[in-house]
Amino acid sequence: MSEAFRQLLDATLQHMEALKAAGTKYVPVSVETLAALSAPPRRLAVRPSAHPVLTASRPAAPRPVDSSTSTIDSPETLMKKEAKDAALAALRQSVLVCQKCPALVKTRSQVVFGVGDIHSPLMFVGEAPGADEDAQGEPFVGKAGQLLTKIIQAMGLSRDTVFIANILKCRPDTPGQTAGNRKPTLDEMKTCLPHLLAQIDIMEPRVIVALGATAVAGLLGLTTGITKLRGHFQTFRGIPVMPTYHPAYLLRNQALAVKREVWEDMLQVMEKIGLPISKKQRNFFLAH
Repeated sequence: MSEAFRQLLDATLQHMEALKAAGTKYVPVSVETLAALSAPPRRLAVRPSAHPVLTASRPAAPRPVDSSTSTIDSPETLMKKEAKDAALAALRQSVLVCQKCPALVKTRSQVVFGVGDIHSPLMFVGEAPGADEDAQGEPFVGKAGQLLTKIIQAMGLSRDTVFIANILKCRPDTPGQTAGNRKPTLDEMKTCLPHLLAQIDIMEPRVIVALGATAVAGLLGLTTGITKLRGHFQTFRGIPVMPTYHPAYLLRNQALAVKREVWEDMLQVMEKIGLPISKKQRNFFLAH
């Protein structure tokens, strides 16, 4: 058993112990997950990959993406992926029935767990679901989410090849309001943070992008202004974290210079995970 696999197993067991301590009696697991866990290790399989860096398990050094190459998953790698899938499925089931914040439980339509590829090296973290996300059960689907999707696509990726989550999994309640959203409080984020930490422990991303000052405060505990933090990697549990502006801020501020600042942050992220950067990408939002 590799050290990485052992760490993943330990993290899963710790999460289960935490659920037990919190009073959880059982964790629903699908028939498919049980079948995957009980199946013997698969034989070596070769599959084409447009983005090998997105499917590799923490390569020793960044490498460019080459669509002409293929990746080979060893039985141990396949077992680790299946263990990750099983651990995330169990975590999802526990989060979907969370009752820790009575006010939010009362007003939410559904829990917004997260979406994307947990085997990706890149994770985006926002603050909390809004009305659109609460209705659809998926993070970043409103106007700000549509802009985030465009940013991800400009990086040469897609929403399916990264993982997107929020610190708070339920929409903050808005008593006395018929519309609009509000920021989560520090107490709410502190209560919900263990869910995100479990996602991070299972996923083991190589880089996290923290979207906005609230996400930075909830994840890193930093209250320094986002204008000072953005563009400078922080570290969380040994993982590089890039703070940047929230897409909603870009919708309010259409200045080319601000768009360029966010894009410079993304260029650093791309370099960190070894994605190729074209001349066109480097010149996005530069004044001519």
